[in-house]
Amino acid sequence: MADKFLTVKEALDKEKGKVSLRGWAHRVRTFNDKVFVVLRDSTGIVQCVIKPEQVGKKTFEESRKLSVESSFTISGELKKDERAPGGFELQASEFEMVQRAEAPFPIAKAEAESPEFLLDQRHLWLRSRKMTAIMKVRDTVLGAIRDFFRKDGYYEWSPPIFTPVACEGATTLFEVKYFEDKAFLTQSWQLYAEHGIFGMEKIFTISPCFRAERSRTSRHLAEFWMAEAETAWQDFPALQKQTEELICFIIKSVLDKNEAELKELGQDSAKLKKIKAPFTRMTYTEVLKFLKDKEKMSVQWGKDLRTVEEEALMKHFTTPVIVTNYPKEIMAFYKPADPKDPKTALCMDMLAPEGYGEIIGGSQRDLDIKAMQKALKAAGEHAEHYGWYFDSRRYGSVPHAGFGMGVERIIAWLCKLDNIKDAIPFPRTMLRKTP
Repeated sequence: MADKFLTVKEALDKEKGKVSLRGWAHRVRTFNDKVFVVLRDSTGIVQCVIKPEQVGKKTFEESRKLSVESSFTISGELKKDERAPGGFELQASEFEMVQRAEAPFPIAKAEAESPEFLLDQRHLWLRSRKMTAIMKVRDTVLGAIRDFFRKDGYYEWSPPIFTPVACEGATTLFEVKYFEDKAFLTQSWQLYAEHGIFGMEKIFTISPCFRAERSRTSRHLAEFWMAEAETAWQDFPALQKQTEELICFIIKSVLDKNEAELKELGQDSAKLKKIKAPFTRMTYTEVLKFLKDKEKMSVQWGKDLRTVEEEALMKHFTTPVIVTNYPKEIMAFYKPADPKDPKTALCMDMLAPEGYGEIIGGSQRDLDIKAMQKALKAAGEHAEHYGWYFDSRRYGSVPHAGFGMGVERIIAWLCKLDNIKDAIPFPRTMLRKTP
């Protein structure tokens, strides 16, 4: 066997000639005089045909033992063949089994299996063409986030995972034993990031977050990854502009690198190419009027927008929409009142089209310690537990703003997924903690 192996993509780019490949058996068909095997590696698939007169009888008999997901190496002549998957076929001259997979492979026909079965077999389902395509898009999204912030002079900053207090409300905290005490898994980096800006000014993170939400929807995970940014001297309009620029940057990166994966997943690249900044902006109050006029939906002012209202709104848009100025009373304690409309907060959610819901949430940060203490008390929290946080307002406080973006929600939208569980390698939900 050759010393140098090509990837499937490298071989297909070469289009013809002698190549050596290694990978796994994606599909196998065995006949008396030949074996057809579709080789899969991380870059794609190619059909190979193995015949006794070309590889020898002993090697041919070994190839007849191939089972789905067996690993092997193969060399031969690559030629165009429109009948073959991918339009090419490799005529084998050498073959070597690396490991014969046990048969049958637990996942027979994925399209016939239930979503829950595929989640039970997630450790094996990750090998599928679908999951490989999603994970490649995920890689691009994570890289694009970092590229976006670094080009603007941001520093990547690492928050703690164990925290002593809630950031997004105590009802969704995961409590954990912490030696002889207790702590909580982080809901967001924000309270810590607001201290980080006093040294670094412009910081971002991509880190896991945890929400103990008793939700069984297709849009929620108990453990997820969040891209967050906090910026000194940033006002609310600049925050909104930054979020839409980030989304456009991510989309362009995915289109540049993953058009083949989007096609594999059934996503229309042309539709994504039309998404340009600026996005439509609407206040919460304007959304309620819009829903009443267009959808005959009456939402009491002061109630948060539910999934049903978000979906009804986004039926009318093909690009994301930024919703601002939610009612102050239902917002987190650190979101300040809008001086022009004190019953609302200087906050925003970005909603994705096609029912994918909120993908970004952010706000300018309140600088009034007394106002925040009052909001904490109203929410049943102990303001004295946040003394360390309020120190950021006591020593050289400056205007600042920040946001969090759900990485899996972006991936689910861009990959046109039915369920957010497929946007992460091993999903964790209220009902699932394995495999």
